[in-house]
Amino acid sequence: MEKLQWVVCVLVVCVCVCQSSDDVVGQEEVFVMLAGPLEKEGFRGPEPGQEEVFDCTQPIPDGSEQYFQYLHSRDVTHFKVPLSWEKLLPSGSPRDPQQDVVHCYHTLLKQIQEAGLKALLVLHGSTVPDALKLRYGGWESPQLQERWHQYAQFAFQEFGAPGHMWVTLGDIGDVWDQKQEVDVLQLHNDIYDIYHQRYADKGRGLSIGMKARDVIGRSHIKTEVKVDFLSVSIEYNCGSSMDLQRQLQDIQKDEGKMPILIYSITVQDCSHSRYQLLGDFLNVLRTNERTILGCDMRNVLGSLDMQGVRFSESKTSYQTVWETFGAQTAAERDLFYRDSFPDGFQWATSSESFKVEGGWSEGGKGETIWDRFGHAGLAFDNQTADVACDSYHKADYDLYLLRGLQVNTFQFSISWARIFPSGHRDSQSEKGAQYYDRLINGLLEAGIQPVVTLYHWDLPQALQDHGGWTNASIVDAFRDFADFCFSRFGDRVKAWNTFSSPWVVSHAGYGTGEHPPGATDYVISSYQVTHNILKSHAEAWHVYNDKYRKTQTGKVGIALNSDWAEPGDPSAPGDLAAAERYLQFMLGWFAHPIFVDGDYPTTLKAQIEHKRNECLHSEPARLPVFTDEEKKRIHGTADFFGLNHFTSRVVIHSNGSCSPGPHNVGDFQAGVDPSWGSTASDWIYSAPWGLRRLLNYISKEYLSSIKVPIYITGNGMPTNNDTSRVEYMRSYMNEALKAMNLDGVNVARFTVQSLMDGFEGRQGYSQRFGLHHVRFEDADRPRTPKQSAYFYAQIISQNGFVSSKDKTVKSLEMYYSHRSVPLSPSAVPSESKVVWEKFSNQSHFQRKLYHYGTFPHGFSWGVSSSAYQVEGGWDADGKGPSVWDNFTQTSGNIPENANGNVACDSYHRLDEDLFMLRALRVKSYRFSLSWSRIFPNGSRTSLNPKGVDYYNRLIDGLLASNITPMVTLYYWDLPHALRDIGWDKVEMIDIFNDFCDFCFATFGDRVKFWMTFNEPYTIAWSGYGLGLIPPKVKDPGAAPYRVAHNLILAHAKAYHTYDDKYRKSQHGQVSIALNADWVEPKDVDVPREVVAADRALQFKLGWFAHPIFKTGDYPDAMKWQVGNKSELQRLAESRLPLFTEDEKTFVKGTADMFCVNHYTTKIASHITARLSPPSYQYDLDLSEAEDSDSPTTALSKQRAVAWGVRRLLNWIKEEYGNPDVYVTENGVATDTKTTVDDTARVFYYKTYINEALKAYSLDGVNVKGYVAAMLMDSFEWLNGYKFGFGLHHVDFTNPSRPRTPKYSAHFYYQVIKENGFPMPDDEKMLYGRFRKDFIWSTATASYQIEGGWREDGKGLSIWDTFAHTPLRVFNDDNGDIACNSYNKVEEDVAMLKQLKVTHYRFSISWPRVLPNGTTEHVNEAGLNYYHRLVDALLAANIQPHITLYHWDLPQALQNIGGWENDSIVARFRDYADVIFSRLGPKVKFWITINEPYNIANVGHGYGAAAPGISFRPGTLPYIVGHNLLKAHAEAWHLYNDKYRAKQNGIISITINSDWSEPRNPHKQEDVDAARRVVQFYIGWFAHPVFNGDYSDMMKTIIGQRSLAAGLPKSRLPEFTPEEIKRIKGTFDYFGFNHYTTVLAFPVAYGNLQHYDADRGAGTIADRTWLDSGSSWLKVSPFGFRKILNFIKEEYGNPPIIITENGISERGPIDLNDTHRSHYYHNYINQVLKAYLLDNVDIRGYTAWSLMDNLEWATGFSERFGLFYVNHSDSNLPRVAKGSVSSYSTIITCNGFPDPALGPDECLNPGETIKPVTDTSINFLGLKLSPSDAETGLYTTFSLLIVAAFGMFCTLVCFYRAKKRSKTKKTFESMSM
Repeated sequence: MEKLQWVVCVLVVCVCVCQSSDDVVGQEEVFVMLAGPLEKEGFRGPEPGQEEVFDCTQPIPDGSEQYFQYLHSRDVTHFKVPLSWEKLLPSGSPRDPQQDVVHCYHTLLKQIQEAGLKALLVLHGSTVPDALKLRYGGWESPQLQERWHQYAQFAFQEFGAPGHMWVTLGDIGDVWDQKQEVDVLQLHNDIYDIYHQRYADKGRGLSIGMKARDVIGRSHIKTEVKVDFLSVSIEYNCGSSMDLQRQLQDIQKDEGKMPILIYSITVQDCSHSRYQLLGDFLNVLRTNERTILGCDMRNVLGSLDMQGVRFSESKTSYQTVWETFGAQTAAERDLFYRDSFPDGFQWATSSESFKVEGGWSEGGKGETIWDRFGHAGLAFDNQTADVACDSYHKADYDLYLLRGLQVNTFQFSISWARIFPSGHRDSQSEKGAQYYDRLINGLLEAGIQPVVTLYHWDLPQALQDHGGWTNASIVDAFRDFADFCFSRFGDRVKAWNTFSSPWVVSHAGYGTGEHPPGATDYVISSYQVTHNILKSHAEAWHVYNDKYRKTQTGKVGIALNSDWAEPGDPSAPGDLAAAERYLQFMLGWFAHPIFVDGDYPTTLKAQIEHKRNECLHSEPARLPVFTDEEKKRIHGTADFFGLNHFTSRVVIHSNGSCSPGPHNVGDFQAGVDPSWGSTASDWIYSAPWGLRRLLNYISKEYLSSIKVPIYITGNGMPTNNDTSRVEYMRSYMNEALKAMNLDGVNVARFTVQSLMDGFEGRQGYSQRFGLHHVRFEDADRPRTPKQSAYFYAQIISQNGFVSSKDKTVKSLEMYYSHRSVPLSPSAVPSESKVVWEKFSNQSHFQRKLYHYGTFPHGFSWGVSSSAYQVEGGWDADGKGPSVWDNFTQTSGNIPENANGNVACDSYHRLDEDLFMLRALRVKSYRFSLSWSRIFPNGSRTSLNPKGVDYYNRLIDGLLASNITPMVTLYYWDLPHALRDIGWDKVEMIDIFNDFCDFCFATFGDRVKFWMTFNEPYTIAWSGYGLGLIPPKVKDPGAAPYRVAHNLILAHAKAYHTYDDKYRKSQHGQVSIALNADWVEPKDVDVPREVVAADRALQFKLGWFAHPIFKTGDYPDAMKWQVGNKSELQRLAESRLPLFTEDEKTFVKGTADMFCVNHYTTKIASHITARLSPPSYQYDLDLSEAEDSDSPTTALSKQRAVAWGVRRLLNWIKEEYGNPDVYVTENGVATDTKTTVDDTARVFYYKTYINEALKAYSLDGVNVKGYVAAMLMDSFEWLNGYKFGFGLHHVDFTNPSRPRTPKYSAHFYYQVIKENGFPMPDDEKMLYGRFRKDFIWSTATASYQIEGGWREDGKGLSIWDTFAHTPLRVFNDDNGDIACNSYNKVEEDVAMLKQLKVTHYRFSISWPRVLPNGTTEHVNEAGLNYYHRLVDALLAANIQPHITLYHWDLPQALQNIGGWENDSIVARFRDYADVIFSRLGPKVKFWITINEPYNIANVGHGYGAAAPGISFRPGTLPYIVGHNLLKAHAEAWHLYNDKYRAKQNGIISITINSDWSEPRNPHKQEDVDAARRVVQFYIGWFAHPVFNGDYSDMMKTIIGQRSLAAGLPKSRLPEFTPEEIKRIKGTFDYFGFNHYTTVLAFPVAYGNLQHYDADRGAGTIADRTWLDSGSSWLKVSPFGFRKILNFIKEEYGNPPIIITENGISERGPIDLNDTHRSHYYHNYINQVLKAYLLDNVDIRGYTAWSLMDNLEWATGFSERFGLFYVNHSDSNLPRVAKGSVSSYSTIITCNGFPDPALGPDECLNPGETIKPVTDTSINFLGLKLSPSDAETGLYTTFSLLIVAAFGMFCTLVCFYRAKKRSKTKKTFESMSM
């Protein structure tokens, strides 16, 4: 009825209007039916006129659009919109508008227009706004009038388009009351003129508002005011209805034909008649002769206010969600929902760069605000993120955890400062980018999708120094950073978060100051930061969208954090509204601009404006305004909605104060329900249902039009009670599942925060969010999975909360290759002795040379365990006791009475074992079945279903992870019930077969790899011979043979059972796991030693392998040996049982592959062993020893002899017809002190697996698989828990038995991934040439070669004194003669010519030239030697390169303090002056001092070189080094100032250094140690010369340690500023000596004060590096390139001349020095790489040394020479070694020509030197070895002496005979 009345009224009005229409305000004939204005919510008074007009300081009221549509449906045509001058232009200036208010009015006008209405805009009410009045005065003020004009023009400009009609002032009557009529009317007229000149359009008009009584009473208005229509306000009283008509008539009478708009009607006393006004108004229209333009219809047609209009009110998203869930009971809310997530659901975990990476200054990374925060001591307990989890070095460790979890997605953030240290692209760090490359590639290799967050709070400090996120320029910086990341990583990364939890940045970083940068400005900065973050996000999104999306097809979004908000009192509308405001202030602040309309939520804007109005004396908040262009650019910039959610809040309405901050500005208070579960964080409480509600809210509020998925990008809690974390995860995941499956919310990912414990900001490491525990007090930062990690892995594997028990598990097929080729019995010795013939005479170089290559595709990489060692649960679920259970319960049997009752508790921790196996990505897992767990009393009748179920779950779990089960049926743990029968009785054969039959039938559908027994040798000998292990039978002579016999028959029977009953359907393989050491004969050239070694193998391996793999019978070596021994013992028959012919047939061929366990190698020697008592051990007739050259291990008599495995595999190949071989156990023990940093195990695997690779690749052995022993530390039999073999450390003191991966686990994974050892890039050959003028040289030193120690007036040197001091030089060698080069200039130059070098580096003997060290006497004879040498070199076109000082200080100077005495500086300068003046005209290359490190530290610290001082190691080396640097500088300046101009030479110092790598490259502590080693080595002397002063590292460390020891100052001397200036830059090139690389690790020396303690590092070598003749020198070419690059980067890429590099040998002379050729080839190639690939400025290379010489304290025992010097010959002849040819070829080619380009002419020069392959010497027509030739020489010499003596005797005799004859003749003559 009401609606019908309305329609009738409107029709009547329209008819009346049509009858009285005239031309008004243009040509429009539409009657203006006016409504409005809007009123502020909550401010409507009880009486008309008390309402407050809406002024855009609050959000536009909800439902406004529907309200306008409603008005239009009621034929309202216009809507009144009063503008607020004060709100639009708070300052009065149009240049500084309040953009939020402008935007609000635009939105309002747009809604009006879209509803079909037109706007009547009112510029202003009447009175001057207070703020403007205080500033400018009243209407009479010219300044205010000017501002009014400006405001009007601003309003016309801004709102002219939607404004249809204008009123300047809403009520001029108020102004007249203030007696300002004339001024205001003139102002109005001015505005009227402006409007019509610039803005008026057809159909538009402007007026001024007046009350009817004022118009009637002021007749002059007609002439004084300019209007297009008269706008009047009329008062209407229902008690005097004719008053309306009278007022209108009076107005028309005064104003003539002026159109009248009844702007407003105020109604009084009309409560009794609803439609009286309408009737009177219609009557006026009907009788009126003049046109009325329109009327305010609010009270004419009934209430048209929003509050009075009834239409279907739309609920907010929050109200809708609350109505849905608010009424739930706690039981309904918490009801667990069992279902699965959809296929393809993304399961993720996360980390954040600054929380985990560490490496805060590694790779050039810039400082971040979190670095600064931590270093300022602002985090808990002064903790920092400098190392954190060390993920920068441990990407592999993190990937291990992810593989174990089975996540398919990993979310991590990129450190902006690691990529762009300064925040800008021009500072890009390649090393930083490479870290993320490695991480991303590792993720993809593991099948894990990377999700990258561009910014997670760690702003580069360099950007913060310029304002950080408050500076608008950061938008461009972030866009550029994002652009780089997209371009660098986007080909692999398909999901990007621009920001994670940006609210925290704005709130905690710039609002409360809890986070860095610690700003406390919630008024401006916090809001400005959000503003800039939103614009940065949008720019990054558009960069991706415009440049990369098409090719990379990824998604970009933002991860916003939000709590859920519950109303404190759901029945209180204020609390409901407050809860919604809480969400808008937190989530909507960011989400609304991106997902709704490009702008902040209306609620947020209105609330802030309301608060600003309320707080007149302070500014609580200032919200920036987006331009229209910015809104468009921000809106829609997300491909998904990322949500970080952790907790909920209970919110109540409050009247906040005027203090800044969201609670005060937002008028709410937030808290928690005390019933909610607490966590370690005071802001996170467990309220899981909040997640479901929040997801529903997001879906409705933000995703109704933008249909993108929600990714839960963070959810987790900190706690030290992991059980509560499991419950938290379970509940929150379940609520997400409800939201998806029950509510239809599109959730596509769930991310658990976080992967591991990390640095949690202000809380440091005190709060732990991780799924993995990180032990931060341990430098290794070990990561141990928590129970929550295993729980999460289970959820992922089930894809939800439905058990996967019913899933069908498919077995993995294996290739079956059973061979029945008959093999003949082994001879004595066996034909396999060819293995010793092939390998035993290998040189050390050949044996140790590392082999790069890979195993065949499908190679089986595995790891092992055994039941008793790991399972525990010794009496759980019906398991029966085993012999080991009983054995270990007896006190004294095992150290510390350890047992396997719990062991690793694998019986209860299956998921944890599967986690490790998945993480390792092994292809197979070898485990054993506990016989007594399946058959508690050993027989089928006692079947234990729970035991069977355990193994079913294990097997199914393995197969689900694509891991092949390798099952051992018997691994020593015999059911105790069968002990009395035991393996000594044949009844066990059938009993065991029944157990095997059951296992085949039960598990064989999934198990395809079976081993019947593990190490039957150990069972027989240790269990029944030695009696060491259960059953502890000690019968060494007979029982082992009987037991072995039964074991072989039991194995054969089980094999046949499988073969006959199961193979056809199951297609598996069966074998036996035998164990064997390799046995090397003590002397391979002694036949009986070879026979002994062969016998050892036959007795251990052949004992079982020969019957099974060859003939079905024992090897003849055993039968012969035991039979003979038995006979000698007068036994009736052999103690070795006999197989019947049937048994031989039954046993032969009962293995489908050869499985061998191997650990070590022994050295065998033949002995005649005792006969009594009879013993297997004595039957062997041999003794075994260890290989003393190999490293020891934690187990005695088990050295790591890697080369033995290759020989053993070759022996198996030769002996057993090259079967398929699986190494089923191989590993090494470490002691309990070694937890996770097991470098020794890494070296073990690195060498052993490589030897297996050689066997496969080089020798053709069919190696099919390798099993590392063991998966984890476990019960190690007789050793209990004293040692660990595991790849994982198990903490046996913890009831939970936590498992932590060791360094070796990560290494083994890498080997598996690469399927061996592919050639690394730094080992690959580079072909190319050096620069044309490259220097090729070789070197010597005066004391080492010259000899002539007292010739021609030479003075004594400190090395003369040192070498003549007992026990100083090895073998009492000295340099008195050395190589006698003082007298062999021509021969030395001939060698150089033969090498084809361009330069020769040699040193001057200071005491040879200046015998007492001073210029008092110049020894011209000594100087002449050098003149002759230089002249001979120049004549040969070889440039001399002279070292002034190579360690042989005149003893006379040492007597007065030597290098410790400051006077040495001047003495050295004087000496240099002599040499420059005498030799300088002919010499162009100079070195001042060689290796000052060795002079200072080795000579004056260790005392291992002259002058041999070691009693002041903490001070003297540094003093000496100080003076060496000053002496060098003075000599350099002398040359530079006095000689350079005329001599044109170059001069520098030669510095030596090893390169240092971290022992564990995944460990920051080792990385730091390696850095210290290099800085304390090369940096000690290079830094002052090239950079000025000692390095900060040395100064800081030595200074701090000195003071800590109570010293008054640093032990490192200080240079004065003048000295620093004088030393810096004293180089023309970098002279560099390098030989080797070391692996460094930290060592704490306490308060000891010496160089090594200062350095704080120990060093070792990698076992795979080739040895040399020097213990300190290992072949490691890669380090050469690295240290050359270090010099380039550290010292500004100076020209480098390598002044020494070479390798030594010791022992027998071998002129075919292959190792040296190998060394030079590889080291020089690394130099070429540095030159060609890295642009290192390398000018020359010098090989050390020209010839073998006195190698200082090692005498002549170590030989570095390219030429051999025969010291057994007094002439000291020089003989070219093979390396001469190699080096001269490199010189001739000036590098390495590419063979792919064809033969290079440099490889075939006219005159070549062939490598010496025949070391024999022609001697008297015979070819003899050098030693034989020497013997022959002495023998011949002796024979010559004898011959000479004989000749002499003959002559004497002849003479005497002749004399006698003559006498006789004389006598006869006289007689005659």
